[in-house]
Amino acid sequence: MAQTTTDKKISANNHFAEEWVGRIYTTLCVLVLVTTIVAMVYFVASRGLSTFFKNDVNVLDLLTGLKWSPEGEPPLFGALPFIFGSFSTSMLAALIAAPLSFCAAVFMIEITPKFGRKYLQPVIELLAGIPSVVYGFIGLSVIVPFFRDVFPGQGVGIAAGALVLSIMILPTMTTVATDALASLPSGLKEGSYALGATRWQTIYRVVLPTTLPSLMTGVVLGLARAFGEALAVQMVIGNAPFIPRGLFESASTLTSAITLSMGNTVSGSAHNNALWSLALILMVMTFVFVFIVRWLEKRSKL
Repeated sequence: MAQTTTDKKISANNHFAEEWVGRIYTTLCVLVLVTTIVAMVYFVASRGLSTFFKNDVNVLDLLTGLKWSPEGEPPLFGALPFIFGSFSTSMLAALIAAPLSFCAAVFMIEITPKFGRKYLQPVIELLAGIPSVVYGFIGLSVIVPFFRDVFPGQGVGIAAGALVLSIMILPTMTTVATDALASLPSGLKEGSYALGATRWQTIYRVVLPTTLPSLMTGVVLGLARAFGEALAVQMVIGNAPFIPRGLFESASTLTSAITLSMGNTVSGSAHNNALWSLALILMVMTFVFVFIVRWLEKRSKL
């Protein structure tokens, strides 16, 4: 009996020590994560705001200016062409990928669930593991020549960049849409069938409206990835610092401007600080996308 009591005490002490080790380890991980995020935000913000406080660049001139010439006399820091290029390619990519992802999710969950979940979903998810340079190279080798032969222009531009981005964000949107449809209570569909609705009526009158907040969450996540993509878009968009007049004219994005010029600037110069300001705009937009996702998640739980 005494031996049993001793064993219980030893086991309780071991569990107590394991619990404290787990708490300490978890706390340290959270502190490291929070410190890293705060440090990144502070570093990017301090460097990005130097353009306005140190180089006396007006915020409106940066956000609404049409000409980007940091090395000119006088230097001009108009980032509107880059902002327009990022938003136009991302929005167009989301418009292309969203219907495809919704249809793929409906097909995998509602039409052929066994075949879709077993074969089609893994194939779509494999697209997420392909490096962005591969997408860019395929776009440069296939999409750009096709646009050059069919449409006026050189083939590079907003349309080519949006098409490449739509393929890149398709797995993200499809995965979120598939999970949303799979988590829908079966009682809703059974009730619809009991009232005499057909399968297609149930899909577009019950399934899709009910899961719409979750579906839009996938769209926003895909939009966030498209907005921050650099290499693939850079290879097919043309990288011209002007607002294009059509989908098949060269343009540029915030990420392209940063990656192409950051290595050729001196740290602390006006040009370098302006590039950090572009990075700050990207970071702010990322936070906006995160807030939108959180808001949509709250709506889906109502």
